[in-house]
Amino acid sequence: MLDRTTLLELYYYARLTRDVEERLAILYRTNQVVGGLYRSLGQEGESVASALALEPSDIIGPLIRNLGSLLARGVRPRDIFAQYMARGASPSRGRDLNLHFSHIPPAASGEPTIIGPISMLGDLIPVVAGALLGGRMQQRRLVALTYIGDGGTSTGAFHEGMNFAAVQRLPLVVIAEDNKFAYSTPIARQMAIERIDQRAEAYGVAHEMVDGNDMIAVYEATKRAVDRGRRGEGATLIGVDTMRMRGHAEHDDMRYVPKAMLEQWTTRDPIAKLRTLLVELSLATDTDLHEIDRRTRSFAEAEANDALAQPRPDPADVTRDLYAGTHPFPGRRVELVRSPFREL
Repeated sequence: MLDRTTLLELYYYARLTRDVEERLAILYRTNQVVGGLYRSLGQEGESVASALALEPSDIIGPLIRNLGSLLARGVRPRDIFAQYMARGASPSRGRDLNLHFSHIPPAASGEPTIIGPISMLGDLIPVVAGALLGGRMQQRRLVALTYIGDGGTSTGAFHEGMNFAAVQRLPLVVIAEDNKFAYSTPIARQMAIERIDQRAEAYGVAHEMVDGNDMIAVYEATKRAVDRGRRGEGATLIGVDTMRMRGHAEHDDMRYVPKAMLEQWTTRDPIAKLRTLLVELSLATDTDLHEIDRRTRSFAEAEANDALAQPRPDPADVTRDLYAGTHPFPGRRVELVRSPFREL
């Protein structure tokens, strides 16, 4: 069993992810968000739990539905809100949207490397594998974690990346999300195998399937894979059984999802499951968890208001950071904040 601090972190970051997304949904409906909003309602747990299993300086490559992994790696919610609203001080300086930003710190900083989504369709796999190969050439013992949806596992880029990682025995951990629909295509029309983790057998890569709404199971499976990778035993693919409880994006009314399926998965909510377990094991009281709920809700609201107050990009800066030789923006692009449970 995980220690109490880690269990409370799992609950805190999953709760924070849901509250940040709820606030983003309000901003989207009031035309403050630029572009689409891709929520992870019902599957926040697998993003949070897998990211918390990494060491501080490891690499992570999230997709647009893995907001929880960025919050668990310390990215400040204000930067997420500013990015969605294309503010001038956002990580991409208003040049890109949602989670499309990166953070490449100096090697000795001890900070995580974040590689932003290139595409939902498998392209992150070879990019992250290449980053690991670069780390090996620099004699750094890094592990990388990235994600792929069930539809993305049908692409050529996914196959090329997985095969490359397998042949090179790179310490790559891939979370393959069976969240039941690739946009509106059910998984039965996406693959003929029984479980999504069986994709790994074609490459000779270790794999296992876990309940994606059981945060403890996801954390422990990811930790096993991270340890395997760091021991030099190569890549791992972890299939997670979960459910996307909203449409592909907020504009999608998800009429293709059977009502009975949604009702079934509502009873398997990852946050509610962990909350019940924490109380049953006397690791937290209802009062403790209500205080975390209050804290994450007020934190998300304050961070959203902070981002709303930021100015929009200055048109005079449109070429800065785009061409070599131009004057770069000063300062950091992403602010990292520590876990409140590690400050105690």
